[in-house]
Amino acid sequence: MLGQARGVAEGQERRPWRGRAGQTLRRWLGLEEDAFYETFYCASVTRCYPGRAPGGGGDRTPTAREQELCAFWREWELRLLRPGLIVPVGGLAVRRLLGLPSLDASIGERFEFAETAVVPLPHPSGVSRWLNQPANQARLERAIGLVHEELAAIGSPAKSGAV
Repeated sequence: MLGQARGVAEGQERRPWRGRAGQTLRRWLGLEEDAFYETFYCASVTRCYPGRAPGGGGDRTPTAREQELCAFWREWELRLLRPGLIVPVGGLAVRRLLGLPSLDASIGERFEFAETAVVPLPHPSGVSRWLNQPANQARLERAIGLVHEELAAIGSPAKSGAV
């Protein structure tokens, strides 16, 4: 699972995907908390909490320089772990991993990165308005189905039929 950066709750609890966005993500995937953490190793584009956005609408997007400074760690994790599936969550993670310009071009599709299956998801933040479009909700449903298909194919302990 590749996200943008840790948030406030993650910094306090020292575990990824602990806030409301994490609860939404686990609900989408149909996974209880323990099953989620048993199934996914959680990484991020940057390692540090970037702070609040200047306008107050969520967290600040890490700068290009901040992203580059953390690239070594992300690349190292991928080489070390050799995952069977990568799930980039949100536009920044999708752009960094796949170079795709938009969520519309990626959600509900399966890609390959270094011979690894990649199934992007939108960010589950309440700040994101991407899911307000019915077509995007259908893309999300396809993406969740693809995640479960890939998990089943690699023999993940997660329930492959749960959505």
